[in-house]
Amino acid sequence: MPYFTKLLLLIFCLVLLVESRKHRRRRWTTHLDVQRASHIFKKNRDLTKAWRGKTEQLLRVDEHDFTMRPAFGGPAIPVGVDVQVESLDSISEVDMDFTMTLYLRHYWKDERLSFPSTNNKSMTFDGRLVKKIWVPDVFFVHSKRSFIHDTTTDNIMLRVFPDGHVLYSMRVTVTAMCNMDFSHFPLDSQTCSLELESYAYTDEDLMLYWKNGNESLKTDEKITLSQFLIQKFHTTSRLAFYSSTGWYNRLYINFTLRRHIFFFLLQTYFPATLMVMLSWVSFWIDRRAVPARVSLGITTVLTMSTIITGVNASMPRVSYIKAVDIYLWVSFVFVFLSVLEYAAVNYLTTVQERKERKLRERFSCSCGIPHSKTMMLDGNYSESDANSLAGYTRNQMVPEEEKPEKMVVHLAMSNESNSSRKRGLKGHVGLRIIQNTHAIDKYSRLIFPGTYIFFNLIYWSVFS
Repeated sequence: MPYFTKLLLLIFCLVLLVESRKHRRRRWTTHLDVQRASHIFKKNRDLTKAWRGKTEQLLRVDEHDFTMRPAFGGPAIPVGVDVQVESLDSISEVDMDFTMTLYLRHYWKDERLSFPSTNNKSMTFDGRLVKKIWVPDVFFVHSKRSFIHDTTTDNIMLRVFPDGHVLYSMRVTVTAMCNMDFSHFPLDSQTCSLELESYAYTDEDLMLYWKNGNESLKTDEKITLSQFLIQKFHTTSRLAFYSSTGWYNRLYINFTLRRHIFFFLLQTYFPATLMVMLSWVSFWIDRRAVPARVSLGITTVLTMSTIITGVNASMPRVSYIKAVDIYLWVSFVFVFLSVLEYAAVNYLTTVQERKERKLRERFSCSCGIPHSKTMMLDGNYSESDANSLAGYTRNQMVPEEEKPEKMVVHLAMSNESNSSRKRGLKGHVGLRIIQNTHAIDKYSRLIFPGTYIFFNLIYWSVFS
């Protein structure tokens, strides 16, 4: 029995020894895990959690009234501005405006936002802090629509430096008015400007200025427009006066655009010139081909009217004459005059033929001809009709009282006259071909092209 008891005590002691060793090992493993976790935490700690609640304490946002401008009651606070133009989206002649996307940045100093820093590093925030502090109330003068981009969040950045200097940047798209002058359209250049100004603070409270002068405006080299060539971007500034509120600093972003002419050469000038040249073809068509010349003239007139209507449909209804209007309407006048030219030719030809017919009737001769032929005339023919027959001689006429339904007229035809007509037939045909070209047509072939070329020389030398 004592031997059995000693054996149990030995087994119990061995179990206790094993359990104590396991417990020590477990404690040592836990201690190592804690040390590793603390090391990892120190290496990759979440700074946002560490600074939570301390940002506002560092900036002392709750200790100041940020509804008032910095250094209230003192001199005007200077606010520097610089702009980077991202894109010039569109230019509208009908609405007289332009759309631009840009990065607008403001620089000022607010000592209320200064904070202690050992490494002199700035702190950067998004748009949520902007609602709690003072920022300049800059707006776009003469803007029609504008908005701050908000995808995926508001495109606003606020950077605060330890000494209180602030950088406030935003990405804005604005559509603003541009007073355009179309007197030289489409050979024109337009100068537009985007104007920035404080809405509430006069020049006694806030002084807007370009931070780096003309270098404050930067543009993307890839900016292109379909109808315009961007010639120059530059900045200016001046004071603006309002009778009820006072003087304000105003900044200008000016840019000059020159219109590409090649599109209008293809769509307007070349078709108009071709229509004018097409109207001159009628001067070489036989004056007796009335359907050909009239249809050609009417077609060119209607085509010119369509070109004029198409150009004016895409333009604002201005009260002055544009350069393209001068060219199109002068071309229209040339086309219209070619129609009137044929009307004059046709009228003069008719008058001339009427005079020749009367002369032939007046000087018609009746000669004795040895060979006579008898012609049966219907009762509808009058005596004057019978007398007007050339080359025939009337031998006997029935008196008017005894005129039957048909009368017999003895006419003699001279063989000599007949043969002379045959001999002169070829020369007569050649003479008529020459006479089919009127003198007005001959002069028009030179006057119309010469005058139109002279007009083009003057037009392109004045407007180009």
